[in-house]
Amino acid sequence: MYYSGFADEAGDSLDVQIRATKELGWKAIEARNIDGVNLTDLSDEQFERVCEMLSEAGVEVDCFGSAVANWSKHPRSDEDFDRSKAELMRAIPRMHRLGTRFIRGMSFMVARDEPPDNPDLEKLIFARVKHLVRMCEDGGVIYLHENCANYGGLSYQHTLKLLEAVDSPHFRLVFDTGNPVGTDRRIGSPPYPKQSSWEFYEQVREFVLRVHIKDAIWKRDTGGIFAELEHTFPGEGHGDVKKIIADLKSRGFQGALSIEPHLAVVYHDNSITSPVEIRYANYIEYGRRLMKLVESL
Repeated sequence: MYYSGFADEAGDSLDVQIRATKELGWKAIEARNIDGVNLTDLSDEQFERVCEMLSEAGVEVDCFGSAVANWSKHPRSDEDFDRSKAELMRAIPRMHRLGTRFIRGMSFMVARDEPPDNPDLEKLIFARVKHLVRMCEDGGVIYLHENCANYGGLSYQHTLKLLEAVDSPHFRLVFDTGNPVGTDRRIGSPPYPKQSSWEFYEQVREFVLRVHIKDAIWKRDTGGIFAELEHTFPGEGHGDVKKIIADLKSRGFQGALSIEPHLAVVYHDNSITSPVEIRYANYIEYGRRLMKLVESL
């Protein structure tokens, strides 16, 4: 296994993201935003400058952290589906330019105006994700689905059902260790307990090509898309990080452990911010603690 991370949590500019990556001794970034703009939405001129800077620094983008079919896009919205297709269409040639195999995607937001996994809606979600994956097949890249606030994140059973429906070697998983902590386990009848990160991982691990390292403690449900969580350093929360990494090591996992600390900045909550220096320091400390944890197992 090797290390990567959402370096935009260290800083907004690519200069800072590269500096943080190199300070940790790493060679890869999971690219999401640069100066607040997603990599797929940069102008061609801006993107070319990104390519030049990465090449000069000897840093690669090993995954595009896209917003394709993410938690802000409704599965029944044609407009949101069209946006996802357009984002993916822009991303694929840029992935080729950077030599990137993987793009992080999702399976649309959890519907709140109807049962989120009713058969009619499931059929639509499966068809739309399948279309996006076919685009990846044609483009020679791999769509990595993240268990987040989306259909596939409802439970490991929903993820497995989605994998079976899409049925493509270009559709695999990036498993996020922290997301289950604040997410209901929608198996059986309500009231639903929170998910177990270990249980979810154990059931889907044969399809996991990448792991997002995030850890947290559940505080309360908010009635919104995301629960309130206290994000922690890896191994200090309820995301079963140690157990999952130990299992990955024992299985000879060759993919990335990609850090998404959420300590100093949380991307879906604009009220949580911190000074530039603290963001950077937290990212570095998070990466160092992860490496120490991996070495100890």
